[in-house]
Amino acid sequence: MAEDITNVVLMRDALVLVLQSENRRKRQDASRELAAMSRENRGVVADIADVLIAALGCPEGRTRCECLEALSEIALEYPERIGEAFAGAEEALFDEGSTSVRLAAFKFLCRFGSLDAESSREAWPLICEAVQCYHGDPEYRDMLIRLREFAQGKIAPEVGDALAERMSFDAKTGKGFVRAYSKEICSVLEGTR
Repeated sequence: MAEDITNVVLMRDALVLVLQSENRRKRQDASRELAAMSRENRGVVADIADVLIAALGCPEGRTRCECLEALSEIALEYPERIGEAFAGAEEALFDEGSTSVRLAAFKFLCRFGSLDAESSREAWPLICEAVQCYHGDPEYRDMLIRLREFAQGKIAPEVGDALAERMSFDAKTGKGFVRAYSKEICSVLEGTR
């Protein structure tokens, strides 16, 4: 067991060096591997959260997207390690060149916001703005799934009220998946009050 974790740490450290390199393609590959590693062993990747946060400044969308995915995983068990990622996630949320980056940022912000009341207050203005900006865009379905997770979190009562108000129109008048998910989010929020 100790040998397995040693090998994982050695692999992680090698990927960190590549993630910090000048080669765009290698950074993308390393970030993808680290995101996969974070799904299997959050603790090992949580130890390098600062490196992932720094990589949010990389120019290529794929690297930023994968680092946001890894940080979203880390948030589940090590929320104290991801607070500095908020600024990078905010910038990524409005990336005009990549829907994948925007969606990864939205997922991160919903995960971050679901951690506790104070985090929900910090994340809500950005989440709300993104819901307005990207309503009807191809990634909106996935955003609604993330909003449902946010609604199920430890959000502040006033944030829950604001989310319910934001979703109520689509819950009543929306079509297809927009209406279905919006109703589901409203239902989740009613159950938490």
